[in-house]
Amino acid sequence: MSGETQPGSGSRQRIDKWLFFTRMVKSRSLAQSHIQSGRVRINGERVQQPSQIVKAGDRVELALERRDVVLIVKAPGERRGPFGEAKLLYEDLTPPQGETKRLTSYEQAIRAAGSGRPTKKERRATDRLLPDED
Repeated sequence: MSGETQPGSGSRQRIDKWLFFTRMVKSRSLAQSHIQSGRVRINGERVQQPSQIVKAGDRVELALERRDVVLIVKAPGERRGPFGEAKLLYEDLTPPQGETKRLTSYEQAIRAAGSGRPTKKERRATDRLLPDED
């Protein structure tokens, strides 16, 4: 045993190590800072310590920069392996993000009337309203 789990616990592991092994965070120190800033919950309760133990069946909620993730622990990790190996450690219950509507290039080009710099057509219309300075 290299210290990942406690003797006799088999399916238990520190939350910081588990988050690192599942590839949810890039390093253990980043996992620890997420935990200490209150962005990690286990079974609905906010985690205070990186040494908090997770076991199979626990629900882990993690607030990342761009999305919130909901995971069910399936197994502890042995190492930080490739994504396929890491995916075996959890079941992802994250609700799908709302589909963002893609704008066509025409829809992107349309702007609200009167906003931004005037177009050439609008400048000509303005020039017709002004008296000639001859």
